[in-house]
Amino acid sequence: MSGLPQYEYVKLADRIAAEIKSGKLAPGAALPGERAMTEIYGVSIGTVRRAVRELRERGLVATLPAKGTFVVGPQE
Repeated sequence: MSGLPQYEYVKLADRIAAEIKSGKLAPGAALPGERAMTEIYGVSIGTVRRAVRELRERGLVATLPAKGTFVVGPQE
């Protein structure tokens, strides 16, 4: 299945998930803001929003309104 194209938001979510798994983003760490992430990863804000939603669905991050998105840890 690796030969099939992937949506950009899935690629971004996978990239951030790998950073969480490796410990580069530790539990409790805040993700950069949406606009900052567009600059860091070179993607649109819509892609960032979908990637963060994907990470929430995977149980890797939690978003607190008006506070930000935080790493809750890798799921084993």
